[in-house]
Amino acid sequence: MDIIFNCSSCNQELEVDVTGAGSEIVCPNCEETITIPHVGTKGTRTSGADSSGKIPVTTAAPAHSPNPVSAMATSAAAKVEMHLKVPVRSTPTASLIAKAAPPLEVAAKESDRKLRVKTIRHTDCIEVGHDRFDEFVSLFLEKTGEHNIQSIHPLTYTHLDIGSQKLMNEYAVLIIYRG
Repeated sequence: MDIIFNCSSCNQELEVDVTGAGSEIVCPNCEETITIPHVGTKGTRTSGADSSGKIPVTTAAPAHSPNPVSAMATSAAAKVEMHLKVPVRSTPTASLIAKAAPPLEVAAKESDRKLRVKTIRHTDCIEVGHDRFDEFVSLFLEKTGEHNIQSIHPLTYTHLDIGSQKLMNEYAVLIIYRG
């Protein structure tokens, strides 16, 4: 036979064999050390077979009873005693299913503005001996708008100068934007 009682710390319902009455156990829910109460103590009940090996039986009302009994009340399901508890949480519950972000192809199709790439090379910004690279980049960024700029990447590259037949180091800027 089992003794059913609630943990004194967290109020979790526990069921232990009656032979353990008076001994100490660790609550599996709150991990506090508690003492198993004896049978008949306030707040306890028993279930299962008693010491003689017999299981307590619930009897239904006789069929000739003056008060009719519903079929559900006399069924085997009605005789099963269930003690269910809903867990109580102090923190908000976490979502177990997270909504996945749409793939890039879907996001691009849903957007009316597509991702575009613009490369501004330093050599393309030199006019009559004046270096206007900063002006060209600033004008493009201003025209595109800060909220449309996705990223800006500096580039360095080497090219062969046709006039001097030498390898020249150059730089540029790669801008990814919506437009």
